[in-house]
Amino acid sequence: MKTLEVITRNLVLYLFILITVPPFAIVILLLSLFDRRGLLTHEIGRFWLRCILWITGVKVEVRGLEHLKKDESYIFAANHQSQFDIPVLAVALPYQIRWLAKKSLFRIPFFGWALRAIGYIPVDRENPRKGYESLLRAAEIVKAGFSVVIFPEGTRSPDGSLLPFKTGGFVLAIKSGKPVVAVAICGTRKVMPKGKLYVRPGLVRLRIFPPIPTTGLSLREKASLAQLVRLRIEEGLKAGCR
Repeated sequence: MKTLEVITRNLVLYLFILITVPPFAIVILLLSLFDRRGLLTHEIGRFWLRCILWITGVKVEVRGLEHLKKDESYIFAANHQSQFDIPVLAVALPYQIRWLAKKSLFRIPFFGWALRAIGYIPVDRENPRKGYESLLRAAEIVKAGFSVVIFPEGTRSPDGSLLPFKTGGFVLAIKSGKPVVAVAICGTRKVMPKGKLYVRPGLVRLRIFPPIPTTGLSLREKASLAQLVRLRIEEGLKAGCR
């Protein structure tokens, strides 16, 4: 990849973010007064992220959407390699998704205000009790017909290998009674490595596995559920998400 192209795309990207975040946030805040469920504001957010993929030259190939129902809500559980996992998943998954995000992000002017207006859920990672309350709130949101994405590793993998899974997100799945969908992501680490602020054009592949029912499961079975999801993601990564 030519260095000049990468530099140009990144300059355009950061200029785009700088210029568009305030007006997009204001539009979302105004629409949220009428769009109480956040359906339209979510689509505006997806459009903004789609623009980012276009600017950076990142293409997304998705396999397995045929396993999902259009009128169902899911808990999507994906491996985490890059900050770019978020825009890729948001654009590729044709569902009304509400994200669990670090509490600190909601303090960012305009950007954080927009996150709250869309209905994203702040998570206090330093307070286990409040973190659990966030999971219960997310469970109610899923029951109301929205989907949620979780990263069971809890942080980005520096080398692409799967880190140990945390089970908190699977508490959310069991509490909501909604199916869990394992998603393997390949390519985002090359597009935007952990710790880097630049993006390289490239192809990202997603492999979506059939939903895993959670109806009737108890919280004692969260570890078994997490292990099943892990095995599916490992299978997807070994196959290059093809």
